[in-house]
Amino acid sequence: MRVLVVEDDLSVSHWLGSKLHASGHNCRLIDNGEGALRMIRDEAFDVVILDRMLPAMDGIEVLSHLHGQPRPPILILSANDQVSDRVEGLRAGADDYLGKPFDFTELLLRLELLAKRRQQNAYEDKLQIEDLSIDLARREVMRAGQRVDLTDKEFKLLQVMAEHLGQTVTRGMLLEKVWGYHFDPQTNLIDVHLSRLRNKIDKGFERQLIRTIRAIGYVLG
Repeated sequence: MRVLVVEDDLSVSHWLGSKLHASGHNCRLIDNGEGALRMIRDEAFDVVILDRMLPAMDGIEVLSHLHGQPRPPILILSANDQVSDRVEGLRAGADDYLGKPFDFTELLLRLELLAKRRQQNAYEDKLQIEDLSIDLARREVMRAGQRVDLTDKEFKLLQVMAEHLGQTVTRGMLLEKVWGYHFDPQTNLIDVHLSRLRNKIDKGFERQLIRTIRAIGYVLG
């Protein structure tokens, strides 16, 4: 998983980052709500851990700014753990709520379930990005009514980007999701496959749906 940790207590943040990395997951850390909003909108994450008591913009306000926008599942982590606190957080849009102190094993299980649920929901949907249709369940792709034949790896690349529509998907995330690599093999593996995918999806169309974000990754939409 690629996890964003939004936590202003640096000792807690670094501890979480260390534990997540040790469990085989990629992790980004941010200590404020405004920065978290930018990262959630600009980058692709499988799940977000959001501290409720943040300076300036708290977790509830972050959720309100994200209302109606595409975003990953969000778990609120907070010392405010009364029933009324949990109800308020969930009503604000959080997908889960866990009180402090907490057991890391339970936190990790909750994150994995949120990420899995998101993938299952994606498979149930037929995505429409302008004139590009993606049936994730049937593994069928159409552009302007014409069938696009993709290899298994090409479809998986498109699927990962479709699950994070409009967000920058990093090279590291593609390596992990498509090839199962948790490291960069320092090859042009992604470049070759993305070039072939872009050729099949965008060639002959004025509107280019797959964009390269220099030195970072790729965006669909």
